[in-house]
Amino acid sequence: MEIKNFYKSIAPRPIAIITTIDKEGNPNAAPFSFIMPVSIDPPLVCFASAPERKTLKNIRETKEFVFNIPSEESLSKLWFCAQKYSGKNKIKDAKFTEERAIKVKVPRIKECIAWIECILDFEKECGDHILVVGKVLEFNAIENSALKTLMHITKNKFCTPGKNVNP
Repeated sequence: MEIKNFYKSIAPRPIAIITTIDKEGNPNAAPFSFIMPVSIDPPLVCFASAPERKTLKNIRETKEFVFNIPSEESLSKLWFCAQKYSGKNKIKDAKFTEERAIKVKVPRIKECIAWIECILDFEKECGDHILVVGKVLEFNAIENSALKTLMHITKNKFCTPGKNVNP
């Protein structure tokens, strides 16, 4: 197996649809599975972005973003958000519903099961990606959201948590 495929052994991974706005207020949504919590105190989360992504450009302009955690029911809309796009509002064009966030100007996605509102804490170049670390300002989730979280395996392959395995 080629060494560049190492990350495929770290799967499935939770996926987030990261919403942002540009300096004119136009919203964007893009799925990322290179995501993780970084710290509980202070509360920090991160994701890795390719340098050319619109998501990264928007965060650099506005310093805000939202992790929207989708469930299986959002898969086809999430897949739309993964495609190249040249319109003004990817959230609406994906047939998602924009919802006002509590602490940031960036909209969140109503159909998701958890929302983590962030401001940019810092970014760091890491190989061919940029690590974006956000300070968590607000967190909301539906009950038992962890059992419904959509997980990314590779390309267009996804799964959801199957069962709890306890020691």
